[in-house]
Amino acid sequence: MADGLYDTDILVWSERQAHLLRRLAAGERVNADVDWENVIDEVESVGRSELNAVESLLLQAIIHLLKLQAYPHHDSARHWRMETRAFLNAAKRRFAPSMRGRIPLRALYKEAVEMASVAHPEVDLWHPDESGFSLDDLLDRAGPVADLLEERRRG
Repeated sequence: MADGLYDTDILVWSERQAHLLRRLAAGERVNADVDWENVIDEVESVGRSELNAVESLLLQAIIHLLKLQAYPHHDSARHWRMETRAFLNAAKRRFAPSMRGRIPLRALYKEAVEMASVAHPEVDLWHPDESGFSLDDLLDRAGPVADLLEERRRG
């Protein structure tokens, strides 16, 4: 089905495709009307989009954690802790077990180091070749993440 709706009105296209797929699932013969190529592309993109969202949330959390490591008593430390918690909570909600082997944590850490270094070039205590946080540390907030989010709050 190449009526151009996919390119001109994705909302109407998606509603129409969902309707057709429901009819197909109910046993109707509407197979020829389904825009299979774009439906398949969209289904694949859902997973990629979710993975990208989790990576982005983890990146933002790591940037804030690096700032907390560098400036534990900064005026913004409380804000950074709150932001980190929000990013990590959102990442945990969206995380799926199949993402575990696909999240490039070292690359995310390196990117976070670069971004944090731009914001704070005077600090030289980040090590871009290693990640101070494991995926479990970030998602379960254990180890060094717990130290940064909890200990500093008391201190």
